Parts: sequence; structure tokens; C-alpha cells
Amino acid sequence: MDASELQPISQFIKALAPFDCLTEAALERCCRSLTIGYYSKASMIVPLDASHPQLYIVRSGAFEVRDDDGELVDRLGEGDYFGFLSLLSGEKICNRVQILEDGLVYHLDPDTFNDLRGENRHFDRFFIDRFFNRAFAKRLRHQDRLKAKELATTSRVNTLMSTQPLVIDSKASVGDAAKKMRLARVSSVLVMDNHRLVGILTDRDLRNRVLAEGQGVHLPVHQAMTPGPITLISSSLVFEAMLLMSEQSIHHLPIVEEGVPIGILTSTDILRGQSSQPLLLIGEIKRQDTVESLIKVSKKISLLLQNLISADARAEEIGRILTSVTDALTRRLIVLNQQLLGEAPMAFCWLAFGSQGRQDQAACSDQDNGLLLAHEPDEAAAAYFEALAKSVCTGLDLCGYVYCPGEIMAQNPQWRLTLSQWQHKFETWVNTPDPKALMHASIFFDMRPVYGPKSLFDNLQDTVLSNTKGNDIFLAGMAGNALTESPPLGFFKQFVLERDGREVKGIDLKHKGNALINDIARVYALSAGIKEVNTAKRIRLLMELNIINPKDGLNLADAHEFIAHMRLSNQGYQDKHSQEITNYLKPQHLSSLVRHQLRDAFKVVYDAQSGIKLKFTRSF
Repeated sequence: MDASELQPISQFIKALAPFDCLTEAALERCCRSLTIGYYSKASMIVPLDASHPQLYIVRSGAFEVRDDDGELVDRLGEGDYFGFLSLLSGEKICNRVQILEDGLVYHLDPDTFNDLRGENRHFDRFFIDRFFNRAFAKRLRHQDRLKAKELATTSRVNTLMSTQPLVIDSKASVGDAAKKMRLARVSSVLVMDNHRLVGILTDRDLRNRVLAEGQGVHLPVHQAMTPGPITLISSSLVFEAMLLMSEQSIHHLPIVEEGVPIGILTSTDILRGQSSQPLLLIGEIKRQDTVESLIKVSKKISLLLQNLISADARAEEIGRILTSVTDALTRRLIVLNQQLLGEAPMAFCWLAFGSQGRQDQAACSDQDNGLLLAHEPDEAAAAYFEALAKSVCTGLDLCGYVYCPGEIMAQNPQWRLTLSQWQHKFETWVNTPDPKALMHASIFFDMRPVYGPKSLFDNLQDTVLSNTKGNDIFLAGMAGNALTESPPLGFFKQFVLERDGREVKGIDLKHKGNALINDIARVYALSAGIKEVNTAKRIRLLMELNIINPKDGLNLADAHEFIAHMRLSNQGYQDKHSQEITNYLKPQHLSSLVRHQLRDAFKVVYDAQSGIKLKFTRSF
């Protein structure tokens, strides 16, 4: 091959990752070793020689890779690769490559491929990582892999809890319980009945329910214990445990797996461990006695986000932590304004919708909230809740949570309703799923109570889910609405860029990534009557209930985490460099490997959209 023939091949190859990191000499040696194959659509299949694996580099044309079950693995276009899985693993070729359009493909022999891997670490890592990350289905085959990943950080309850908790039968006496606690030098004992956890007996219970009441040592434990104790699982964040203990004013948390106690976490265990910056910030929020001081404290949220990103926390964890801070700010604003306005004239719930409802807030979240009133207010009560809602929404805006552009806020009387009015509103959306109703559904069906009696909220949610479960017409409309947007990929998986309101082009990671996964999980959850609104937890429940198969669920959960992680990392970069915080990622800032991983994640979203289209819209 002379220089004139080599030049166009060299120009094409050196523009591709990871060939762009090769030396000129290595690149020339690589290009000279290439052979060229022409594949006609009429041939249908690329003939792969199991005894002679090669790296195939697509120069032109279109191809599909399918596994031995005929399932689509990948769609390939210019600049894509196939064949490297067999080169790296040494396993027999089992995939089939179908020819969609006539094309030219360069073949790189295994000896040259391995020489380049040995000479260049970046080249080697690219294909090794592609081997493990090419498709999330290959990366997370089994559900226990997802569980293992949840335990990967050190900020888990199981790192601090005491194992082998002290237990006692519910029919035993408090005297026996006290002796056990003294011998074990602990301040609590878990109460069991028929191998079930039914209560907890603490030093405080012994003081308040036995000694202070003049009861004797023969009193049965079940009459002195705290029944139905709050529990956590061992993979919960220590931060979540601390927040729960703070909110419920408790000092002991039984840790269970499948309902069986495996440990106990106490406030002493936590103090012995490490302090929690998020909880310190929430504690500081609770201590503020003016709106002005709350605004000042809220400035620390940006630093908290930076610290969480620097600590390489998972996006799901960051979302929950940031939302917990928002919840704390909201509650404190409600309390401070009630101190000015007086006690509320009736029971009410402050509702969070959208990202706050799902507990997946990022750096530039706006407000989505409403008020749920126990019953119809009179004129004075209506004026009270109007003043409260306006003051809280104004306070949130001053703390950095800007007003909702669509006016979905409690200060808007349209979203300040009684229980029966909210129930009627949801029934109307479900029974008349026009485009506006479906738009509202994508926001309001992810709701959570932030303040007020949970029983009031439960009445609303139970009504909503009873109307959506198995409602084929509504679910078909929801699925159709979830398909109005698509991942930012062209046919050959090239990123489709959009303007961010200025002249800058980028990938909209929120609306073309995570929001699409939120939509998919929501449709499935509403169809099954699942109360959970957090997307990651919805996906886990859908897998547990066999509504989606584990492979698809794991792929979707991992894609959701990866895209959210990219979004948060990008926002952290923007904040650190005093840039406007947006959801737009500039692809030129990404390494070649991350580009490929992001394409894989968007491909998972595309496949999941195809799944809900097939399941929910095929009869309409």
C-alpha cells in the first residue's frame, strides 16, 4: 500500500479513539496492517471466522450485532467497532453481525491489536473498559451485583452498627431484661415474639414505664416496650439513620434484613464513628430563627454539593441528601411563618412534587409544591393558608429554589386544595388523559409529604393509585407522553446537540436522559399501584415484583445512575468555575471512553422506551 492509498485510511483511523493516542510510527504500522472488506446488504451477515478473531472498524455502512438468541446488542455505524470481545476474552464468537446497508470495514489482525495494547496503556484501557462497559446488560447480569454496588461506600449503617443484638422474649419480665442489659452493658434489648421483632425496650422505657409508674420487676416486657420500632436495613446510609433518629427523637435503630434483626445502631455508635456534614447543615437549618439567617445558611448547599461530588458519592445518594436539605429548609420556613401567623386553623400537608418528591434534586432545582387541606376552609382559614404559602415559597426562592416557571407552587390557589378537591383533580386527569392532563401527571404523580400528618397524604395517594392501577387507557396515554422525547442519539449513536438558550450546544442530560427514565419508571409504577416515587427504588420494586425482568431493570437503574452522575459532575464543574449551572453537557469535555459509556446509557433508555411502547400502547 503506497502513501497515496495510506493517507485517507490514516486520516480516518487517527481521528478515532483510542487510535488518536498512538504515536505516528504505531499509527502507520497499524494502518499498513489493515485489510479492507466490502460487505453487501444482499449477503445479510458478516462472515465471522471463529478461528481467526479480528478487530472490525466500520468505515461506512450500517450493521446490527445480535446475540445467539437474536436479541439486539448494538447498532453500528461509521467509527464503531466489533469483534474486540472475542479478541479480549478468547471465547468463541457467538454474536451475529447483520448488514443493514452496504459498507466498508477495516480489519485489524490480532497480533497488531495485541502489540498496540502492550505499547499503549490508554489504547489497552479503552478496549478493556469497553469490554466491561459496552452494554450495561453485560456489566450487571445479576441482581446481587446491584446490591453489592450499594454497599461499596463506607458511609453505610453496617460499618457502624453493633452486630448480634441483644434479644428477649416478649413474655419475659422487665427484671430479666434489665439483668441482660446490665450484663451486656447495653442500653436496649430487642423484643421478639415467635421469631418476629415486635418491640424494643430501652433504658428510657424502664425509667418512664416501669420505675416512674411504680411497676414491679415481674411486669411482662411487652407491657413496657416501645412497640413496632422504626427499623432500617444494613445498606442504608449512616446519614439517613442520623436524620431518622433526629426527626423521630430516638437513640436506637434496629437493623433488619427481611424482617429479622441483624444488628442495632445507637446514637453512641454514630458519635463513635464520623460526623456527617449534611446532618450538621440540617441541624444548623433547624436552629435558625429568622428567614434572613436561613438564607445565609442556604449558601452552604453549594459547598455541600461540591464535597459530595469530590467524595465520589453516588448520584442517588447525592439526590437524597440534597432533597433532605430542601425538606429541612421547607419545614423550617413553615414553622417560622406559623410563629408569625399563629397556629394553623386545620390539619394540612405541604406536598413536594417533581424532583423534590422523587428525592433526586440536583443543583438547579426549582420549586414544585402544593398544599393539601383537611377540609374546605372558611374565609379566615383561606387567608391564613394563602399568607403561609406565599411566605414559604418566597423564602424558598430567596434560598436558591427559584419559582416554578409553570406556577406549580402552593402560593398558586390552583394548587392549594382540600383532600376531596385533590382527589377530584387526579380523577379528572386519569379519566380524561388529554395532553395537558398527561403533562400534569408527569409532575404531580411524583408526590411526597414534607410537612403535616402522613395519614392525610395517604388518603390522597391511595385514591390516586386505585384509579391508575390497571387503567389501560390512562397508562397508554402516559406511555405515549413518555415517548414524545427521545435520547439524544442519531441513528448511528452520534450525539444530537441542542442549544441551552444561548449559542452553546450541548447534551440535555435532564430532559433527554434522567427525565425519560423517570417517565418509564412512573408508568410501570402507576400500572402496579406502587406507592414509592423515587425512581431508583421504583425500579428495584418493579424487579422484585417481576414486572420488569432483572436484566432490563439493572440496565435501567445503572443508566439512571450514570447519567445522573454525569449531570451532577458537570454542575459541580460549572459551579466551581463560576459558570451558569445548567443541565447541558458539552461533549467536547468528555474523554472518548466516557462518550462511549454515555452512548451505551442512552441506548438503554431507547430500548426501555421501546419496551413501554410495546407493553402499554400496542392495543391503542
